[in-house]
Amino acid sequence: MEDASVKKMWQDYLLSLGETAENTSKKYSAWYFCDNEEDADELADLVIAGIKRATASLYLAYESEGEVLPTVGDHSIVTNWAGVAQCIIKTIKLNVVPFSDVSEAFAATEGEGDKSLAYWRTAHWHYFSREMKELGREPSEEMLVLCEEFVVVFP
Repeated sequence: MEDASVKKMWQDYLLSLGETAENTSKKYSAWYFCDNEEDADELADLVIAGIKRATASLYLAYESEGEVLPTVGDHSIVTNWAGVAQCIIKTIKLNVVPFSDVSEAFAATEGEGDKSLAYWRTAHWHYFSREMKELGREPSEEMLVLCEEFVVVFP
């Protein structure tokens, strides 16, 4: 069940644009980062601080879960682990690349740890390995990663 703060933030965002839920064509999804409370809350804070401006997802996870891939222009309400709305982001760029081809520039834009590619590779290898295991697959340097860049649009 969606936290009331998510709906309220979406309504407030639409009002800031002179729109309402009834007269907008905009849609949103609501989610938190990662698979644990500490990381989810920390990453949401990095987005709010303007440090984290990108995220990476395992491409195979979308396929296996039957989820629609994000597209440029999509809106997402980032929540903390408890599901409380923190901010709204808008996707501005998407790129699917093998894990081994994620760039230093993307790692810096993602804004985690020391923002280095080495940190990004270590942290994401562990996370994607857990996801791959759940999918009954082995992680590899060739696994596809969806690299998504975004801007905070509200508040």
